[in-house]
Amino acid sequence: MVFRPIKSTKVYEQVIDQIKSMIVDGTLKKGDRLPSERELVEHLEVSRTSVREAIRSLQIMGLIECRQGEGNFINQNFENTLLEPISIMYMLQKNNPEEILDVRKIIETGTVVLAAKKINESELKGLKDIADAFKVCRNEEDNVRFDKEFHYKIAKASGNLLIVNILNAMSSLMDSFLKDARKKILVDEENVIVLANQHELIYEAIRDGDEVRASEEMKKHLDFTNEYMRRTVNK
Repeated sequence: MVFRPIKSTKVYEQVIDQIKSMIVDGTLKKGDRLPSERELVEHLEVSRTSVREAIRSLQIMGLIECRQGEGNFINQNFENTLLEPISIMYMLQKNNPEEILDVRKIIETGTVVLAAKKINESELKGLKDIADAFKVCRNEEDNVRFDKEFHYKIAKASGNLLIVNILNAMSSLMDSFLKDARKKILVDEENVIVLANQHELIYEAIRDGDEVRASEEMKKHLDFTNEYMRRTVNK
């Protein structure tokens, strides 16, 4: 692990750049422990304040996690790292809550195509189990959880971790800015039946490896849920 001495203004930004470069080129990998603050100060020839500022910024970015008594490590789980910056951008730009639904629909109708191509037997069974659990459950809080898990499993089956990150952020934004819209749709028994059937049709299309049908069924499903959520938001 070779660091270059830093002698310039905005020193902490250059510390960040060096650590990010090491992540990009593979010198630092997920789960690796960073050198201690003292070691970084010596290697980089900068002040402890600059090192601490850099570490704090990298933690905010989600690249580094601090473990009490152990040190700083390259994050191993990036599934929620997009949520904070996207949430801040969303609030500052005063976006319409309906835009969350639009983005989710665009992404998920493509994601399900990848899942239909790549899903393995274990993932397929997990998806079926969730669809079946949703079908028989009549508790709206549990069904909210099952519905989120159904979509999450499809995202995971796509094999694209960037998609998983983005959809996790979209899902959390929905929970934050659409309040209880998910739960409200599940209070109605008829809606639960409709959604259970839609989940089953999506599952069957993925199981059959039918990419076109999978995308069409996901679109129908999201058109139904999005329209209901829009009505809830606009009341």
